[in-house]
This record gives sequence, C-alpha cells and structure tokens, in this order.
Amino acid sequence: MKTNTPTLRPVLLAVSIAMLAAPVLARDASLTKYPIVFAHGMAGFDNILGYDYWGDDYGQFVLDPCDGFLETSCNGDINSAQKSYISSVQPMQSSEVRGTQLANNIESYMATSGASYVNIVSHSQGGLDSRKAAKLLSQRKGRQVVKTHVSISSPHRGSPVAKYVLDHYALSQLTSIVGNYYGNVVYASGNDTVAALKQLVYNDYSSTDGTTTGMKAFNISYPLTTSTIANSVSLMTAQNGASVNPALWLLSNGIYNIDGDGYCVDDCDNDGAAGKGDGSTTDRDDDGLVGINSQQQGYRLEYVNCTGCLDYVYLRTGTGTVTNLNAPGSTQMTSLSYVISQDHLDVIGVGPDTFDELEFYAAITDYIADRGD
Repeated sequence: MKTNTPTLRPVLLAVSIAMLAAPVLARDASLTKYPIVFAHGMAGFDNILGYDYWGDDYGQFVLDPCDGFLETSCNGDINSAQKSYISSVQPMQSSEVRGTQLANNIESYMATSGASYVNIVSHSQGGLDSRKAAKLLSQRKGRQVVKTHVSISSPHRGSPVAKYVLDHYALSQLTSIVGNYYGNVVYASGNDTVAALKQLVYNDYSSTDGTTTGMKAFNISYPLTTSTIANSVSLMTAQNGASVNPALWLLSNGIYNIDGDGYCVDDCDNDGAAGKGDGSTTDRDDDGLVGINSQQQGYRLEYVNCTGCLDYVYLRTGTGTVTNLNAPGSTQMTSLSYVISQDHLDVIGVGPDTFDELEFYAAITDYIADRGD
C-alpha cells in the first residue's frame, strides 16, 4: 500500500484543486441595488379571486426574505436584505387611471423608504400601468426613476378577449356588473370594467364615446424610452393543452380562442390585437388571454430551470428588440423562442399548478441585480 502512495497523491491533489476551482452553484439571488415594485394586472389587488397575487399556491409572498430568527415561511432563494413593495391599484380600470395610481404609490414608497430609484416587475395590465407610471415619475422628479421594468404576459398590443366581450352586448353587460361589483365591494369604489376592457383593445373601440382609448394611442403617449425606463424587457407566456387553468380552458374552448401569432403591424383581422392570425386557433400561440404577438416589449428574457441551483433568467437578443410598440417585426410577433410554457395565471399565485413562483421571481431578481439595478 505504501508503494502506491506517491502515485495517489498527485491524483488526489488534482481532484482537490479541481473541486476548489469549480464554480459553486448559487442558491440565493443577488441583492438588487434598488427596491423591486410589483404591479398587478386586471382584477388584482393584493390578491386575485382570493389567491395571493404575488405569492405561490400556498400564499407565500415571492420576495419575502428569510430575515427573521429561524424563519421558515419565506423565500429561501432571496437575499435576506432584499427590499420590495407591492402596489395595489384599482382592479377594474383603464391604465390611464391605474398608471397614475401606481405612480402615486411608488412616489409614496420612495419617500418613506428613502429609495432614489426603483425596478418594476409587472404582470398583465400592470405592464401598461408601469409605462405610464414611469413617465409620470420622470416628469415629477425631473429624471429617470425606473431602472429595469420586467413585464410578464402583458398585452402591449391588445387582447382579443377584451374586444370579444365588448362586441357582445349581453356578455359585456354581465361582465361589467360582475367586475364592478367585485372591484367595488371587495376592494374600493371607482371601478369601471368597460373602461378597463376598452383599454385592452388595440384601436379606439368607439369613435362616439368622446374618449380615445386603446393600446395604439396608449403606446404613442407612453412609449418605450430610456428617459423614463433604463431597461425594458419581457417574459412571454403561451400554452395549449389540458394543463391550462380551467377558467382559461373554458374560455378558449367554450367562448373564444385567440389566434395570436400571425404578422401584421396593425389590427388587420379586427380581433382587438395588433397582428393577423395565421388561421389556426389550436396551436400554442397564446396564454389564454394574450397572444404572443402582443407581449414583447424591448428584448425578450428566457427563463431556464436549473436542477440543484437557482433558476436563470437570461437576456436574449435573437428576436431583436421592440422599441416602437406599434411596429414590431414579424419575428417578434410570431416566434415562440424563449416563450415560457405556462398560461396567463400560472405565473402568479393562482393555483394549483406545478409552477415554482418563488424560484421564478428569485431568478428575475437575480437578473435585475446582475445588471447593477
């Protein structure tokens, strides 16, 4: 045995050096320089339909750091010093109204927290609210306030579901009654479901209502510009199949199925969203409420699961960047590259589902931190 020792020592030394040199797979997201503000979508507040909006299926807030002694009800993938703020705006209203409320909320939070800048993570209509809020904040402060804005599943170029509801009078009346009751009774008065739906139709829905509405006009008023947001990026969702949320499955199979991956700069098929369907409503081109032709702002991000380490969110430039929200390219409206295979509600705390919201938002936090924001 002793005669083999000289031979084994170099091998063991080499293995030890290799182990020391190998990168350690991190579990904790890096700490962002500025706080993260969460901006919810339509029908949301601090919760949606009784589920915690920015939580997992068990109600755990996605950026709750484990900063208490022996605390276990938290997100172990988050830095213990991570700062975040959940904004709550009118559940059923236009983004003109909601965006102003979001700006007011952020300004109040900055005053109490001492933050000079913020990052925003938004979902659905919250992505539209965030663009208006960013513009208002820059006007009020005389400088850019929002560093990174990550929009998730946002209808930047409209949603066909909104127009379908408005086009069918009985359905729009029922939706308005239920939506306003839900918003006014559960949260606060001042909800206007019809105004919320008109916001999400690409073109001005009515030329006789005295108000110019729709995403086309909104995008002109609140464009992507680095003077208001330093870094605008998007995470996109699309799914088709039995694993879709039951409510969305019933919507697509019993009422209206989006055809959301054809190319046209304007709303060429008059379905309420920019683009033109490719003729197939059964393919994976939407998340149940928003088509992929509507979701990209700036560059796309890719979400990658990692076994044994923190999941990743990468900036991807393969589909190009959308700077003019009313004039994306064909690839940006039709490509499924980097699109997360989840429905519109899977990425927030509406379950049950198999999606890991805690690690998803930890990965987004890590991406923002790695940018230095």
